[in-house]
Parts: sequence; structure tokens; C-alpha cells
Amino acid sequence: MTEPVIRALDASDAALFDTLPDPLGAREGHRLTRYRPDWKRVALRDGRVVARGAWWGGPDDDEPVNVNWFDVAEGEEEAGAELLRSAPWQVELELNAPAGWRDDPALRDAAEARITAARKAGYDLLVERLLYRWTPDLGLPQRPGRLEFRAEPDDSVFFDALRRIHSATLDAHALLAIEEGGLDQAAQQELDFFHWCPSPRDWWQVAYTPEGETAGIHIPAHNPSGPCVGFIGVMPDQRGRGYAYDLLAECTHFLVERGAEFVTAATDRGNVPMAANFAKAGFPVVRERLNFQPPREVRTP
Repeated sequence: MTEPVIRALDASDAALFDTLPDPLGAREGHRLTRYRPDWKRVALRDGRVVARGAWWGGPDDDEPVNVNWFDVAEGEEEAGAELLRSAPWQVELELNAPAGWRDDPALRDAAEARITAARKAGYDLLVERLLYRWTPDLGLPQRPGRLEFRAEPDDSVFFDALRRIHSATLDAHALLAIEEGGLDQAAQQELDFFHWCPSPRDWWQVAYTPEGETAGIHIPAHNPSGPCVGFIGVMPDQRGRGYAYDLLAECTHFLVERGAEFVTAATDRGNVPMAANFAKAGFPVVRERLNFQPPREVRTP
């Protein structure tokens, strides 16, 4: 068997990327995602694509922020691993699969081949996430009307709120940031992400109880693929009152009132309380995601 040839694509041969089967439905899952041809890489064996990866970032980014499309042909896990190892960008890997993929033998085999390749490349599983997509036919969640929502132009207010929220978080990415740089790093990463999103800064809102206490924050957003629930967070001293649902309902209404024809969202599988709030608000799980981190010693800064 000949050794695979790994190379980037360009506009002239970008169609090669589409010659590999797509059993996990990545094409459908990324139908609104725009990829740069030179951020796509393939492994070729005897001229046939046996592994592929698409790195992704925002339209103004100089470097990709993750690889969110990764496939390997049957028996080609090592080629897929080399595709990841040899890439100039060592960033987070997202493996997306249809909801309930473990219950379907064909989907499970396809996903496990990609997981094996990622592990061979030194990637470690950080978290599994549930991906949601709300559409108008599902009906808007009822607003409980218990909280008052106000725009807040001062980033320091959100920074302080994020530090407090992440002091008792279940979110794996926030916990990783805390491990690496403390609560300040976790809060700053959130702020940086929301400033990176193309949605207006004045959409960010703080929620208050009738007594004037801060109950939490919600950040409606548009990422490059469309409207999404950017962040829902309840202050630690306000938890146990069901306010996460209030924030989620308000966030959904806010986006729809500004023209959203769908709203996407995500939460960690282990965050059972938030998953329950998405279910209560009528958000169906449409896909599942496994987030892998590359070896720390080679991560792209």
C-alpha cells in the first residue's frame, strides 16, 4: 500500500473535498458554513481521497479557530491522524454527528473511526455537547415575566458577571480556561468571543429581579452561520429559582423580534439542568458534537 499524500486544496481542485462519502451528514450540518479552499486538506492514496479536514474561522480571521469537518475512509484512521498531525494549525477539533448516533450501528462505526483517528493524532476528548435548532413552527417559549432585562454598555459589568457565573460552572470549556488561567481568563474568553461575533454589542442584556438584584445575563448573538443563543448565565446566589429558562425564553424572543428565522444553541451533555431548560423551551436536539483538544505542547496560540 502506498503512503498517503497529504496536501491543502485551492480553488482549482476544491471539488476533491466532496469525493469522500459523508455518512455523518456533515454537509447538511454545515450547509450555512463557508470554508476557505486553502483551509481544506486531504489525504490521497493512489489519487483517491481517504481522509479530509476543513478548518474554519470567521471571515476576518487570519488563522482558523477550529477544524469542524473531519472524515476518514474505512480503515484509514492512520491517514486521518497524519492529516491532523501535519496541519499547520493545531486547534480544537469538532466531530459532529446526528442526534442518537450511538444507536445506529453504521453511524456509530463512522463516528468511532473518526474518534480513533483523532486519538491517534494526540487529540483528547474535552466534552460532548448537544446542538439545538429552534424554528418558528415549534412555537415561541412563554416569557414568565419575572425578570427585567436591560442593555448594559459597560463590558466590566459583564466581565464581573461572567467571573461570578463561572465560579460555579458546569461548562467544560470554561473549566479548561479556569484551569489554564483562572476566572479572569474564562471571563475574558467569553467576552472576546462575543465581540468577535458580527452581532451588535448593544444586544447584550443583564436580567434583574423585582428587588433590583442581578439575576443573570443573556447574550443573543449572530455567529457567522446565523442567529444563536450566545450565552445564558444565572448568578450563583440566584440559582434554584428556574431563571435559566427565563433567560433562554427572553433570548429567543429577542432574536425572533429582530428577524431570526431559526435559533441555534448548544450545551454540554453533562449540563443536565440547562438541557432540561432547552427541552422546556421547545428546542430539539438536532446533532451531537464531540470537542477534542490537540496536545497542549502543539496547540496554536
